[in-house]
Amino acid sequence: MFRHLLPKETSFFAFFVNHSKVSIQAAKELNAIATNPAELESRVTKIRELEHTADEIARTCIEALHSTFITPIDRADIHRLIRRLDDVTDSIDSAASRMLLYEMREARPELKQFTLALMNATTHIETAVSKLPKLNKDGGEIRKACLRVYEAESEADDILRNALVRLFKEEKDPLQVIKWKEVFERLERATDRCQEVANIVSGVVIEAS
Repeated sequence: MFRHLLPKETSFFAFFVNHSKVSIQAAKELNAIATNPAELESRVTKIRELEHTADEIARTCIEALHSTFITPIDRADIHRLIRRLDDVTDSIDSAASRMLLYEMREARPELKQFTLALMNATTHIETAVSKLPKLNKDGGEIRKACLRVYEAESEADDILRNALVRLFKEEKDPLQVIKWKEVFERLERATDRCQEVANIVSGVVIEAS
């Protein structure tokens, strides 16, 4: 279904960009759940499909890495970057799947805050990796995009703290407390993964400077 996202030839930068596009789409599907929880099942199904597509892109990238003698950036950076990109989509899928398992059909307001932060982070990741082919020229723009990812991750930290305070204060059902706490923590973990991607990209820029 998503094979058109796979590069026709070995282009590691294309792998990064295409994978980041899948992450953005997964974050948008999660945001749609926050907007309309009644669509939980259909949206989770789409996220799962996107996660499988992300796995395929990562697998193909790593296979290409094993058979390529000369790479545009350090081989270890390529491997780490595609793995961390894959972790972003995995984390989004994990949070969405947990919501489906718990049949969470009423969204708390913090859910929307998390999904907006995730869409922001994944969008700036795409900006950063799309500029890697000209990193000597666009290093400044890459660093700016990475900074925006860091800001989104910091925002998610604040969202988590405030969400848990409100959850423990207002929710009387202990099972709902347990469920929402786990979902919120998984969402915050997804933004952590975005930060890890930005760390790798920033490192590549520093090495090239």
